[in-house]
Amino acid sequence: MRSKTGRTTKDGIHIYEQADFAGMHAAGAVAARILDDIAAHVHVGQTTGELDRLITQMIEEAGVTSATIGYKGYQHASCISINHVVCHGIPGDKKLKDGDILNIDVTVIVDGWFGDTSRMYVAGKLPRKAERLIQITHDALMKGIEVVKPGNTFGDIGHAIQSYAESQRVSVVRDFCGHGLGQVFHAPPNVLHYGRPGTGPVLEEGMFFTIEPMLNLGRAETKVLADDWTAVTRDKSLSAQFEHSVGVTADGVDIFTLSPSGRFHPTFDTDS
Repeated sequence: MRSKTGRTTKDGIHIYEQADFAGMHAAGAVAARILDDIAAHVHVGQTTGELDRLITQMIEEAGVTSATIGYKGYQHASCISINHVVCHGIPGDKKLKDGDILNIDVTVIVDGWFGDTSRMYVAGKLPRKAERLIQITHDALMKGIEVVKPGNTFGDIGHAIQSYAESQRVSVVRDFCGHGLGQVFHAPPNVLHYGRPGTGPVLEEGMFFTIEPMLNLGRAETKVLADDWTAVTRDKSLSAQFEHSVGVTADGVDIFTLSPSGRFHPTFDTDS
């Protein structure tokens, strides 16, 4: 479903109207609140399947719809990616061990608007190298968001993320990217987390999209397992990811998926 208002650029990117920001805020707030609430259930011995069951229950109790259940045959309300899983990890019987890090990704539909966000969690004691990767990934996302404003380009976003990540000696996954969204789940453009300044489509007020960098402690290469969903690092190195849904405003950026209780970062001392 496309918005009945707005227009589409020559690059196929939909430009939403000012009134549409409210719908994105409503959807983003529900998704962010669910990720806040699931934090208390992430602990050693917990299964990813139980976390997904709880997320499904939270979505139902909120009176909204999961965007992922039934999407291309996927049967879960979340993707849960542990340690060297880069993205699209399928919930199941796997129990969390002490020191496991995991990304939980949730997308909901609220009155036709899509709220898409993910963040990192830890079971038990956070290992130092994992803590460093998580912090760098969080900061890389925020550096990408900082350059979002009319007149800049999508290449500027990718360059901000890539230059920071590589300065910290971690690699940027290139096989997966962010995407446009709004009244559709995935739409143009592809939001790359690497790139050259001044390249790609120019940002305009009313563009809605996700920024969701995946960074690895080792090499950037990934592979998809036989289930056709789970993506892992080829060298089995740790991977981390954070994701916000954002909109371009007249003079900057509006983040739709801010954590209501300041729990976007797993140490709970950062709300971004």
